[in-house]
Amino acid sequence: MKIEGILWDNDGVLVDTERLFYQSNRELFLSFGVDLSELDFFNWYLADNCGAWHLLAHLGMGEERIAELREGRNRRYSELLLGAAVEPIAGVGELLSALARRVPMGVVTSSMSSHFDLIHSRLDLLRHFRFVLTAEHYTNSKPSPEPYLMGLKRLGLAADRCVVVEDSPRGLQAATGAGIRCIVLRNELTRHYDFPGAWHICDDVAGLHALLHAEVCVELHAQVRAELHDELHNDLHAQVRAEAGAGPAVLAGMER
Repeated sequence: MKIEGILWDNDGVLVDTERLFYQSNRELFLSFGVDLSELDFFNWYLADNCGAWHLLAHLGMGEERIAELREGRNRRYSELLLGAAVEPIAGVGELLSALARRVPMGVVTSSMSSHFDLIHSRLDLLRHFRFVLTAEHYTNSKPSPEPYLMGLKRLGLAADRCVVVEDSPRGLQAATGAGIRCIVLRNELTRHYDFPGAWHICDDVAGLHALLHAEVCVELHAQVRAELHDELHNDLHAQVRAEAGAGPAVLAGMER
């Protein structure tokens, strides 16, 4: 099926920020004697969207206190983003540049807009996208399909004409729930997972580049060939009609 639009996740797909978010959470829970492992982070933040707040509830903390701690975590993540030299995932800038000339694209992320803006304030990736949707745009974040359904609406395309690029199980669930094919770009935190239901799985941007180039360019070349065929067909018919209209004059010219 032709690819006419691409929706991209942000963290772990466009930019290398998942470990900073993991660090901000790990620091918080360590202060309460809880060592949040990478597997815990995967299970509670990447596979699901519940977070590890239930661990604090088990320590007797109420919802108001947990909300305060969540805000503190968000501030710490902002500090880490400001202090780090956040870079695009290697090769993604070149890939976006190649694709933006061929298909419309948008970003659909669960990140808060404040974090998203901090990340991209020193980068040059957003010029490739028609729009950005952050956590504030939807009532239900991933794994709900709502974010990607909104992305389809912004693209003005049907689900079967688009693909999603994700890095997490909950992102995959959101994409497939919206009826969109999903390509998973695995990273260090997700490489152990086999992502059932994914359309394709890539372990690096080189593989993703090859896949999208093949899918988008094959369709583009087929379209160009069809247009050339129609153009030649129309030219031939026009030539035949012109010669038929000329009649004996054409034949006389040929005899001379």
